[in-house]
Amino acid sequence: MLLIALRDLQWRRRRFIIAVLATALVFALTLLLSGAGNGLRGEARRATNGFGADAWLVPKGTSGPFTASSVMAASAADSVAKLDGVDRADPFVYFRSTFGAPHPKDVNVIGYRVGGLGGPTPGDGHAPTRSGEAVVDAGLGAKVGESALMGGRRFRVTGVAHKVSFNFGVPTVFVPIEDVQAMAFAGRPLATAVVTKGTPSAAPKGMTMLTNDQVVSDMRRPMASGLQTIDFINALLWIIAAGIIGSIVYLSALERARDFAVLKATGAGNVPLFAGLALQALVLSAASALVAVVLARPLKAGFPFTVDIPTSAYVVLLLVALLVGFLASLAGLRRAVRADPALAFGGA
Repeated sequence: MLLIALRDLQWRRRRFIIAVLATALVFALTLLLSGAGNGLRGEARRATNGFGADAWLVPKGTSGPFTASSVMAASAADSVAKLDGVDRADPFVYFRSTFGAPHPKDVNVIGYRVGGLGGPTPGDGHAPTRSGEAVVDAGLGAKVGESALMGGRRFRVTGVAHKVSFNFGVPTVFVPIEDVQAMAFAGRPLATAVVTKGTPSAAPKGMTMLTNDQVVSDMRRPMASGLQTIDFINALLWIIAAGIIGSIVYLSALERARDFAVLKATGAGNVPLFAGLALQALVLSAASALVAVVLARPLKAGFPFTVDIPTSAYVVLLLVALLVGFLASLAGLRRAVRADPALAFGGA
């Protein structure tokens, strides 16, 4: 019975190939969306870990250093550095701006104390050492030695960093804190947060202390609705895949009505008939999942932010694909069960 099912797929190989390609595209999209969700969650963690901080101090009432615009005196870092448990404290400024002209791109701007916490680790070139220098995200396409306008000031690119984007893939630019203060605060010595090496025993008056995990959670909060949308679309794609496989299996069952009749006339039961249909659906699902893995790689380049497909996503894809195939095989079950053995002898 199973051999007959495989031979039937071979006979209808053109339809099988088209169905595999269509289903594989749907499965590839589920992989990419899973990778997109994983990449977006990872952005917040990478941005936070990049500072090498143990604690974050923000103005009281501020939810986090990257989601609010409250400011304080940059000199507060010197007071924090004197607290018990603190080895080093540095101010920094988070700011949104545009980079380049005449086609500017939105960027996250991190202003940090040169030589202090928060400094970038460029893959090419070196970190800024003075005003007017910048390390840029590789996503901007700028090269070491080039210059560009940002916030009305011209910066020379001294380094290029990789995987430092956040806020849904927005590239990040690192510059000395004095430059950001000039752009955002008309040169006033202000900061949006203080980062520390070592954890203070208590937050100073007028400040709130956050851990790395709290900062990550705060950065992910604005993404919640977007991530829920991704999960919802993923569920719809699984339903679409089941529909494609189910329709192919059902059409096959319609065309094989006389085959089922012959098999039933020769003593085949309903279970072997269903096993044959299930095998066809499972082969179609498994083949589609394998092709999807191949398709997902080149399609990743089309996303505007990091797509990080975890190994678990491939395992889940195969398991869910097989489950979808099994459920889709139910579409042809009724047709196989109701096949009249009289059809095998030319009856009505």
